[in-house]
Amino acid sequence: MAHEKAIEIRWRDVDAYLHVNNAVYATYLEECRDEWVERALAGVGDPWDFVLARVAIDFRRELRLEDEGVVVSCRLERIGNSSFTLREQVRTRDGELSAESEAVLVARDRETGRSRPLTEAERAAFEAIRD
Repeated sequence: MAHEKAIEIRWRDVDAYLHVNNAVYATYLEECRDEWVERALAGVGDPWDFVLARVAIDFRRELRLEDEGVVVSCRLERIGNSSFTLREQVRTRDGELSAESEAVLVARDRETGRSRPLTEAERAAFEAIRD
C-alpha cells in the first residue's frame, strides 16, 4: 500500500535560483520514507535498524515557493534477503509529477554495523503492506 505525506514548501527550501534546491527533494523523500518504515514495522521491529544504501532521483519539474506544498508518496517495490526497495514520488498539490525516486534500505546489525538478513517478522510485515 502506498503511503502519502503532505509537506509544506518552506522558505529555507528555496535557493538562489528561486526554486526548491535539489538536496531538499531528498529530505522530502526521507520524511515520507521514514513514516512508511515506521508504519510497516509497527509492533514488529525497530525502524532504526535500517540504513539507506541507495537513492536515485529523477527530476521532472522544478518546485517553487508558489507551489506551497508537495505530496510525497512511497510504496514497496521489492523485498530482498537483507534489503527492500521503495518507489517514491514527489508531486505538487495539484498532482503534477516533480520527481521520481528509487530507494534501497538495508537491514543493519547494530553490533557489527554490517548488513543482516531480514527477520521473518520484518519480511511478513513488509509483505502485508505490499501493493
